[in-house]
Amino acid sequence: MTLDLSSDRLMAALTGLTLAGMVSAAFDAFATPGPWGFAGLALVYLAGGVPAGGRALTALWRERVLDIDLLMVIAALAAAAVGAALEGAVLLTLFSLSTTLEHRAMGKARRAVEALMALRPDTALRRGADGRVAEVAVADLIPGEVVVLRPGARVPVDGLILEGEGSLDEATITGESMPVHKRPGAKVFEATVNLDGVLAVEVVHGVADSTVARMIALVTEAQTARAPSERFSEWFGQRYTVAVLAGSVLALIVFLWLGWGIHDALYRAATLLVAASPCAIVISVPAAILSALAAAARGGVLFKGGAALETLAVVDIFAFDKTGTLTTGRAEVTQFVTLVPEAGFLALIAGLEAQSEHPIADAIRRHAGERGIAPVLVGEVHSIPSEGVTGMTLDGPVWAGNPRMAERMRACIRAPEFAALADGTQTVVWLGRGTQVLGALSVTDRPRETSAAGLAALRAAGVGTIMMMTGDRRPVGLRIGAELGFAPGDIHADLLPQDKVRLVGELAARGKVAFVGDGVNDAAALARADVGIAMGAAGSEVALQAADVALLSDDMERLAAARRLARRTRAVIRQNLIFAMGAMAVLVTSSLFFALPLPLAVVGHEGGTVLVVLNGLRLLADPIRSDRQGGKKRGGT
Repeated sequence: MTLDLSSDRLMAALTGLTLAGMVSAAFDAFATPGPWGFAGLALVYLAGGVPAGGRALTALWRERVLDIDLLMVIAALAAAAVGAALEGAVLLTLFSLSTTLEHRAMGKARRAVEALMALRPDTALRRGADGRVAEVAVADLIPGEVVVLRPGARVPVDGLILEGEGSLDEATITGESMPVHKRPGAKVFEATVNLDGVLAVEVVHGVADSTVARMIALVTEAQTARAPSERFSEWFGQRYTVAVLAGSVLALIVFLWLGWGIHDALYRAATLLVAASPCAIVISVPAAILSALAAAARGGVLFKGGAALETLAVVDIFAFDKTGTLTTGRAEVTQFVTLVPEAGFLALIAGLEAQSEHPIADAIRRHAGERGIAPVLVGEVHSIPSEGVTGMTLDGPVWAGNPRMAERMRACIRAPEFAALADGTQTVVWLGRGTQVLGALSVTDRPRETSAAGLAALRAAGVGTIMMMTGDRRPVGLRIGAELGFAPGDIHADLLPQDKVRLVGELAARGKVAFVGDGVNDAAALARADVGIAMGAAGSEVALQAADVALLSDDMERLAAARRLARRTRAVIRQNLIFAMGAMAVLVTSSLFFALPLPLAVVGHEGGTVLVVLNGLRLLADPIRSDRQGGKKRGGT
């Protein structure tokens, strides 16, 4: 069994022993001398020095790195060697205390997200094929089974509502404070709360593949992925540590050469070693980055590492997909024109769209269902991005899609019967067999309630360029764009996926670009952008994997809030680095030219380190939420 010197409990216990020893040594020095003085010093050097030395030797042996812990141990031993054991004990005590506080503080940032694990219920009510309900372990549930949710129960797994309707509190996943009313067919997510109603839910993902599991995995990966500034501070800290150690040895040699006594020279070199140690510089960046990642995750925004967070802070160009991003994605069929019997037309197009996840396909299926029309069985269905779908029925091949699909099939869509649809500002879906058009229907979508406010917040924050990109026809794009405040020149329509990639590349030549899409159809554009942002990605594994940032809710205002957090994080990092370098410069100067006492160097060094950690932790109290949501919470004050 190995002893983990980095565990919270052990570090706290050792720090407690170090403090007890320091009190005993101080009582001996300033009150009543006695044997407890030596015992106290011995306890401090053992409880405070041995763990630090162990960590330093481990880093040196395994990673070939001169750790900052090594500097502190050497300084304490040097102080003891010249008869200043009490000063060395003060150094080890404060260093042990600050290290424990930093470790617990940084652990708080990590635990802010991992606490979601505690929200998972251990058991669920599974309904068997005979209709009987039995309590089983959540880990035993498999996709396809049905669980029953009673009012007040936590959702045990990701699933789809089969029966019943009610409101769910999804704050743990999306960060949305208001309950969401859901009906049959809607998704539910693990660890959310069923507020009212009795729901029958089909299991979609097991515990290992749930939204919460993916969130925790992504955040854990994000916390281990280094941001550019983190990599620099680590690179600088390692090399600077070597320089400090070499500089202290050189200073000792110079002091002796100048005729100083060994006691004074060694004491001053030890003081310089403490004053010049880069602890505060090294911890400045990760303290802020980890706190921001945790705060963002609590608000329903997942960053895949500090690099994405830092890049979003400097993004000045945003490009948005339209359908499902700026719009609700819940389209409605408004009218249709058919050259075949109406029921047959709707049954065929609904069957063809049955295997598509596109919002337009969902609208067509719902429209057919509301009219009581069963979809035709269509096989060999293939999707052609930004065009449509093809399939095979008993009567032969069939297709449905936009004008590009019709052109691919060499079908004429300019018949007089379709003039009203073709000239409108709504999306048109054509249905045909080969070159023959069977009919067409128009579908309209509407902007999300939060899109206008979210875009306005980005503009108010100084974002220079905001564009909309869509595969829809330009009249449709202009209609939606006008409602959201886009200028006609900022709307790009009739785009294929490769067109979006090309446009994002052109924008990237002008500055940092963020592309916001649904994470499925826009995967290439998400990858091409400096920051890819998946909108409404809760429960979508494709979206979580395709983007650098995932907005788990559909609240567009969260995007502006995430950018504000990123920019504030950058400011906090800058504050930390300026303070840390300034404090170190003052301490080093005072040590070299003004005979700074070792205890003051210790207080200045450790105090500065704790301050930059606390400054970074302020970001934990800056949760992401929309102005609309914040206004609701503050309404009574």
